[in-house]
Amino acid sequence: MQTPKSNKRVLLVLCMISIICTLTGCWDNRDINHRVLPLAIGISKQANEYKVILKIQVHDNETTKLKIVTQTGETISKAVDTISTNMESSVDLLHVKVIVIDKETAEDGVKDIISGFMRSREVSPKALIAICDEDIEYFFTNIKKTMTSDGTSLVENFDKGAGWDPQIALTRIWEVYRSVHSYTHDVAIPIIISGKSTSIEHIGSAIIKNGKMVERIDNDETLLFNAFKGESTHGQIEVMTNASVLIIGNSMNIKSKMNGKQPLMEGKVNLKVVILETRGDPSRKFIKKELNAHLSKRFSHMFEKTQKSEADILALGQYFRTHIPRSELKSWRTEYYPNLKMNIQFQIDIQNEGYLKTL
Repeated sequence: MQTPKSNKRVLLVLCMISIICTLTGCWDNRDINHRVLPLAIGISKQANEYKVILKIQVHDNETTKLKIVTQTGETISKAVDTISTNMESSVDLLHVKVIVIDKETAEDGVKDIISGFMRSREVSPKALIAICDEDIEYFFTNIKKTMTSDGTSLVENFDKGAGWDPQIALTRIWEVYRSVHSYTHDVAIPIIISGKSTSIEHIGSAIIKNGKMVERIDNDETLLFNAFKGESTHGQIEVMTNASVLIIGNSMNIKSKMNGKQPLMEGKVNLKVVILETRGDPSRKFIKKELNAHLSKRFSHMFEKTQKSEADILALGQYFRTHIPRSELKSWRTEYYPNLKMNIQFQIDIQNEGYLKTL
């Protein structure tokens, strides 16, 4: 006859067996040594197929080498899956930091590419986007020659703690996705090519409207884009006829209002600068005036291009969301933005006046 104590033991054993049976284990887990973790990916569209280029590390004995792998497919996921099938390790895109898209594809539109990344979640939405203004396969092959064995050179060009410069736009996947679905906020994406003495060269930024490249701005104009975006312009050197200065700080104040159907804006950009060099004997007042005229002319040129292309990369429409009925916001780019009157002033604060004239 079983005792109550033995019944409890039997019941405990049965419970443990049932728990063990429900455990599935990590049957689909892959060891990190059997995964390829590319940091950069190149994409171009040819006819109805995508060409995908991965820059991966290959470990041979005790050395690490960089390898460029190319594959085509009806979708990006299909091309990556084919690469993974043909390799001894599985390809994991979660660690991709930079996505490079060729210019022709950007001009046709990147909406499907960006939406696919956001939907699949195979690539982090924080990954940066860049546009290549040359054959993308040539680009990756060429930069491979100047890259370190860990393959981080391309990534470090966009790293604020490494090679980033205030003339370089920083735009991420989620920002492009947001711009495609926004009535009042477009984006700028850096344009790069392979360098002769460096890994890459930045040659400006592409203006992206509704997911398509419609115009471009140069590096100096990208500086103003970054200032409006809230990125620090610290470290930028401005060279003028009579002096060169180093920007060490910036802030901005903007006021908006409507005059009937016409949007009006007044903006003040506050810059703290340090004088590096002077030519002749310019006064403090003259340097301020020259720098103001220098930056105002640049801003006017950039603003004219964005208005003509109806692409609001400065997100000026955001300031009018409370002035314009929501039902009319979809017409911001076509009806309101081209008629926007913008008065921008640069307030210059010279930090080291030294022996400058005060006149």
